[in-house]
Amino acid sequence: MTQFEILTNYIPKLEGNHFGKWVVDTENDGSSERPIHMPYVDYSAIIYNFVHDFYQFENENNDLKLNYYQNILNENNIDWRSESMITADVSDLNAQAILALIMGVIRADRFSEGTLLEFFQNGCMVKWLMQLQLLDDIGD
Repeated sequence: MTQFEILTNYIPKLEGNHFGKWVVDTENDGSSERPIHMPYVDYSAIIYNFVHDFYQFENENNDLKLNYYQNILNENNIDWRSESMITADVSDLNAQAILALIMGVIRADRFSEGTLLEFFQNGCMVKWLMQLQLLDDIGD
């Protein structure tokens, strides 16, 4: 088993997959009897499984210090903002920095729901996982 296999095994599972959808309450009118529910993302099982496995990987690899993902991103001249993360050139990043990108997105989703969905839909997550797989293949 390669170092990142628990994560890179998701690459074929994510290709063209339905990642989730926004659920917006259009049935209630906002009255006290029928309050409108806040919109939320209903993620697919594959995304929940990925996040679970990512945290398992992070727990088993404390030496990567992924809890300090913001510092790692800063050291690699990447801001913890969507635009900066989307446009980051991962071909020059080491595994820790790529994993920090993934951790950053997962954590950002806690503050700004839908961030995780955006990064799966725009292909960044698969691109990052493919770079991890490449690093695994060359033995980073």
